[in-house]
Amino acid sequence: MTAPAQTPATTISAAWSLWALLLGVGLLMLGNGLQGSLLGVRAAEEAFGNTVTGLVMSAYFVGFLAGSTLTPRKLRQVGHIRVFAALASITSVAILVHVLFIDPWVWAAMRLVTGFAYAGLYVVTESWLNGHAGNHLRGRLLAFYMVISYLGMGGGQLLLNVADPSGVVLFLIVSILMSLALVPILLSYTPQPDISQPEAMSLRRLYRLAPLGTLGCLLTGIANGSVFGMGAVFATGSGLAVDQVAAFMGAFILGGALLQWPLGKLSDKTDRRVVIVAVAALATVLSLVGLLLGRGDALPLTLLGVLLGGTTLTLYSLLLACANDALTPSQTLAASSSLVLALGIGAILGPLTTGLLMDAIGPDGFLWDLALIHAAIVVFGGYCLVRRPATDVEEHGHYVAVPAGTAPLGATWVEEAASEPTQLEFELSEPPTEAPPNGSAG
Repeated sequence: MTAPAQTPATTISAAWSLWALLLGVGLLMLGNGLQGSLLGVRAAEEAFGNTVTGLVMSAYFVGFLAGSTLTPRKLRQVGHIRVFAALASITSVAILVHVLFIDPWVWAAMRLVTGFAYAGLYVVTESWLNGHAGNHLRGRLLAFYMVISYLGMGGGQLLLNVADPSGVVLFLIVSILMSLALVPILLSYTPQPDISQPEAMSLRRLYRLAPLGTLGCLLTGIANGSVFGMGAVFATGSGLAVDQVAAFMGAFILGGALLQWPLGKLSDKTDRRVVIVAVAALATVLSLVGLLLGRGDALPLTLLGVLLGGTTLTLYSLLLACANDALTPSQTLAASSSLVLALGIGAILGPLTTGLLMDAIGPDGFLWDLALIHAAIVVFGGYCLVRRPATDVEEHGHYVAVPAGTAPLGATWVEEAASEPTQLEFELSEPPTEAPPNGSAG
């Protein structure tokens, strides 16, 4: 199954030719946004405890790592449509098991399965998008996909108000959304690209080439895992009602969507590391300010969610661009999966560390966790600014906004497929030393 010979000429034509895929993604993200908050609220109602809830939520990211690793092989064997349909079906079943068995061990197993399936769905979607558009459209098409992803996740938070989380209706709605996501894909013709698996780059070597991008992805993974795994638990523990919890989580995602492009464009025009340090510093301050807010007061917490989302959820894209600035094109392809691995490892740790802190000091543990993580980014970013030379603005890679909850692996596989380099070509294309090209600052 190969991509069509003629690629679309405009972003609109590219998006229209993939309307079935994008509609399916929108439905999947609606379900994903709803189930994340739903499980956090329901776990609090069932008195799982913050540490146990953190472990349950972390299982999602363990599955996520496995799914992002194993899906490419299955894609080559059976193609995009079959893999998409199978994984979406798995998510539809997994959410129903949650309501059949109210047990943290069962929930952890199902979260692992759900993480595995969603990682695969992101891989399928992003490789599909990248393979369908030429270089002149790829960034804009991915941005269009980003908007759909954020709108879906934000809309899913609002669906928490449709029914009582203590019942079964919301679980059924998630399952219905997952199942409906299959319909447009299976009943329409959507051209599929060819892909091949990229060659890997170890995290150790990637850290030597792009230290801030690599360690920053690990740290921001912890923050993102905390937000999506324990944000609803924090809001519930702060005395917010169900509709207010939904508004708080939706505000987080809205803030991330609003500030992605402005911060990305700013980082294209100056030393990207300065923008990263400034954003992380602002997130640290906002987290500490949140400690001063009264619990049970929805409006200040929701406003805090917008501002924190605009800083926390935008760092991942900035760090990806920062890492790419320090790499050659062939290294960029090989490094993508390692950066996602760093993000995934951090995301596994996020709910666990937050849960432990919340058990120790209460809901404020959520904000302390975010403050400490972003403070660490500030400190290490400042160290890189002092010790490593800056990249010329003219040598910056092109910034592409990426949803914090997804794995940007697609570009790696599709661009690899276009050139199909051998292992020898990879080795010959790399610089003889581990120094970043052009004196860049990683």
